[in-house]
Parts: sequence; structure tokens; C-alpha cells
Amino acid sequence: MFTLRKAMDIYAEIAKLRKEGRRAALATIIQVQGSIPSYESSKILVRDDGSIAGTVGGGCVEAEVWAVAQDVMREEKPRRLHFNLDANPEYDEGLVCGGSLDIFIEPILSTPTLYLFGGGHVSLSISKIASVAGFDFVVSDDREAFANKERFPQAAETCAGPWEEIFPKLAINDFSYIVIATRGHKGDLGCLRWALTTPARFIGMIGSKRKLIEFSKALERDGITPAELARIHSPLGLDIGALTPEEIAVSVVAEMIAVRRGAAAAPSLTYKPKLQHAN
Repeated sequence: MFTLRKAMDIYAEIAKLRKEGRRAALATIIQVQGSIPSYESSKILVRDDGSIAGTVGGGCVEAEVWAVAQDVMREEKPRRLHFNLDANPEYDEGLVCGGSLDIFIEPILSTPTLYLFGGGHVSLSISKIASVAGFDFVVSDDREAFANKERFPQAAETCAGPWEEIFPKLAINDFSYIVIATRGHKGDLGCLRWALTTPARFIGMIGSKRKLIEFSKALERDGITPAELARIHSPLGLDIGALTPEEIAVSVVAEMIAVRRGAAAAPSLTYKPKLQHAN
């Protein structure tokens, strides 16, 4: 029987996985008719490495749940499955009980975290909009006056100091979104060069098309590949005619949400320079 203790163990494991920035899928029996080899509310947690915790009855049903869970994790969208154990002889692996069941499979994902490089007025506005949209955020700046809890009270963390000392402190993963808006080109280029070495889902930089072209030349000389350059979102934000810091923040966070939700290409400001440059 799937006990309360087992459920609590699964929820504790979910909390652990989310803290580690990992993916999983939780399958729960939500409706039962007739006799089945488990009972309503039974759960199985499928981790991103394929391992499991809990059970929804075993056999072919559980095998299919495991397979669908891989899609749920990848697509980040829930699925509902229906099994009629009496009508499907393929479920005879110890599961022909004459009943039916519905299983709801939901993705388990870490809270997306925005890493803001530069704590100026644009970053201040972006942090507020991103927080409302469900992002945690971390602010870094090479000036302590621009990266502190007084200026960013809702920040999960603030980091101040030389960039090369800040980078190793940041735990970037597939749920990380990076926005670069430092006080100058040198800081932007250094942060961008480092960001391209991370598994961040989103790398954006405030600036003009010309700036990206010049940065791309420098990065290519450093050995950055065309595929890596294509990860950069710059100029940053959806094209909504934004002018003020607040409007720019809406534009930037909207593009982040589009990436997060896998939306079709929207009218973006992002410009991809030609990979071959004239001398």
C-alpha cells in the first residue's frame, strides 16, 4: 500500500531535486474504476536519470508511465493517461484485474533563476518584472553600491566584487537565465564570454546590433564557435517599442518567458550577425 510516509518521502525527494536544479516527473493515480493492482493517489517519481521512487502498480502500466514521463520532463507539460486493464491484453503482466485507471503525470522543475550582471536602473526594473513573472533572481555587480540587499530586497542573493571572483560562486544550470547589463563594454564582454561556457537556458545582453557584431568578432578570435554565438539574445527584448527602463524590462522578461514556455518565434529584437566579417 502507498502510505503517507512514502508520499512524504517522495515530496522530500522532489524538494531535493528542485534545489539541485534537476528535472523529474510525478505520476499520480487520480481516478480508479474496478479492481487494479494499486489504489487512487498512488505515486511514482521518475527522475531525470531514469531512476524511480514509489509505484503505481508495476508491470506494463508503470513502464508506459516511465516512457511518457521522459516526454513530460522534456516538454515541461503535463499529460493524462487512461488504462483499461480488462480491454487490453498487453497489460497481462500481472495487471489484468478488470478495472481501469487514470494517471496524471506532471513535470517537476526548479524555479527559474535570473542572473543579472549589472545592478543599474534597467536591471532594477527587470528584477521587479521578473519576480512578478515567477523568476528568482541574483544580482551581481563590480560595485557594492549596486549589488546589495537594500537596493534589491527581493534578490535571492547579491554578489559584489571583481567579475572573475563572482563567476565561480554562481550555480548556473538549465533553469538559469542570464541578462548582461554592466556599466561598460569591458564588463559586458567578460560576462558574455563566461556566460557562453555555462549551460544557461537563456543568455541575453543589453546593447545595439553594432555592439553584438563587434563582440562576436572578439569572441570568434577567442575560439567561440558559430553555434555558441547563436545562443546570444541581443539586442535584448521583444520588439514592443520600449523606451523607458520599465518598458524595456517588460520587453526583456517577455522574451525570457517565450523561451521558458517554448513559444513560437515572436517579433524579437535579437540580431544574429553574419559569422564571416569583412576586414
